[in-house]
Amino acid sequence: MSGKRPAKCENFVSGKWLPVSEYKVFPDPLNGEPFLSVPNTSFDETKPFIASLKSVTKSGLHNPFKSPERYVMYGGVSKRVAQELGRPEVSDFFARLIQRVAPKSYKQAAGEVAVTRAFFENFSGDQVRFLARGFSNPGDHPGQMSSGYRWPYGPVTLIAPFNFPLEIPALQAMGALFMGNKPLVHVDARVSVVFEQLVRLLLHCGMPAADLDLLHGPGPTMGHVIRQAKPRNTLFTGSQRVAELLAEQTHGRLFLEDAGFDWKLLGPDAAAHDAATQKYVAWQCDQDAYACSGQKCSAQSILFAHTNWSKGTQLFEQMKEFASRRKLSDLTIGPVLSWTTENMLKHVEKLKSLPGAYVMFGGEALSEPHSIPAVYGAVQPTAVFVPLTSMLASEEAFALCTTEVFGPFQVVTEWSDGELPLVLEALERMENHLTAAVVSNDVSFQRKVLEATVNGTTYCGIRARTTGAPQNHWFGPCGDPRGAGIGTPEAIRLVWSCHREIIKDEGP
Repeated sequence: MSGKRPAKCENFVSGKWLPVSEYKVFPDPLNGEPFLSVPNTSFDETKPFIASLKSVTKSGLHNPFKSPERYVMYGGVSKRVAQELGRPEVSDFFARLIQRVAPKSYKQAAGEVAVTRAFFENFSGDQVRFLARGFSNPGDHPGQMSSGYRWPYGPVTLIAPFNFPLEIPALQAMGALFMGNKPLVHVDARVSVVFEQLVRLLLHCGMPAADLDLLHGPGPTMGHVIRQAKPRNTLFTGSQRVAELLAEQTHGRLFLEDAGFDWKLLGPDAAAHDAATQKYVAWQCDQDAYACSGQKCSAQSILFAHTNWSKGTQLFEQMKEFASRRKLSDLTIGPVLSWTTENMLKHVEKLKSLPGAYVMFGGEALSEPHSIPAVYGAVQPTAVFVPLTSMLASEEAFALCTTEVFGPFQVVTEWSDGELPLVLEALERMENHLTAAVVSNDVSFQRKVLEATVNGTTYCGIRARTTGAPQNHWFGPCGDPRGAGIGTPEAIRLVWSCHREIIKDEGP
């Protein structure tokens, strides 16, 4: 897969791979060579996708009464996929492919494959049918009983972003399939080749070919399909702007995992921890802010450090040291796919104009020689310090400080004893509530923060982080009835099924 040997993707609908009349060629994010040809699907070419969705009944491909053997079938598919992903050559293939389209270190890419494999392991055997477990209640008289069931939506759509091209669409698509839905999947065209390869693996492992459709191409084309086919449910992971547009187009029939401006709060108990633990906290700050070049919806966007950390330890110096170790050669820093270098540096300049603000480190274009195309960003890991009072001084200042930059960038501030109410005010004023970290073992401090905040995935304790999103716990926002989760039984039931109550009254 290179400029000399470009890859080519195809659409998949109703069990068939279909070509299109026009393909869009994407540049290699590391050198700009045209290396990937993806269907530029037009509105006219979406008719098979619309028909496929419309052919699915509201009762789904299976439910607790209809074709229940398919629950067991998908437990078997999951087992076989997990086995395949456990083969070194297969896991390495997916890790390298992820690196090619969404450059990140091999460790990060391999971690994405490992999480996906563990998910398939988790839902092997009888675990898929257990997702549809219901309940019963006695009635008022003999012959009457009410039972609750988890019911599919039927035709559904799934839209996934570029930053985790395997994990996000894989976990969500399988959740939809497990519960009896037929999903149409659309992944950001820059990286959709990864999910196409997973679809081919799923077919190899026994997934019925007509159970899932894959549409490559621009976002407006997918929007056209949604407007015409009117799916019963849509899952969207991506920007807040598109999320709100979809909310209107679907008339609210959707779940969202949108923007993530994520905070980390360092408590007052820095002196209670030894030098090694303090250094670990600095390392975790670096990982949370700059792994995958900051292109995680869970990335650390803002750090609130108690002065016991900022002035009583070497935290800031260690963060700068860890950031300086990142280099393009091993992709611990790399191309930013959704912000240009110019736009990121303009944002830095705006922040610097706030009273007392300054660049702690970074704030410049990558100094290593590179051939990253100008359409993408290439900047050093960056931290801008903004005093808490400056941040809270006006609505405009706060909006500027809490703008999500999907790249290797964070805002840093500090607070002291007596200023926790100001910190909590800042957290309350934020619009997005995905991940957060309360870095402290002080139980009283933990309680004060946890009782006043709402982030859906909150890590707490001296080893707390904002990133990670493994398959063993809920990952999703809180405080929004449209909020979606991913990966766990609770998330799958919430997003991909609804409640149905059947009351039998057969008489004595």
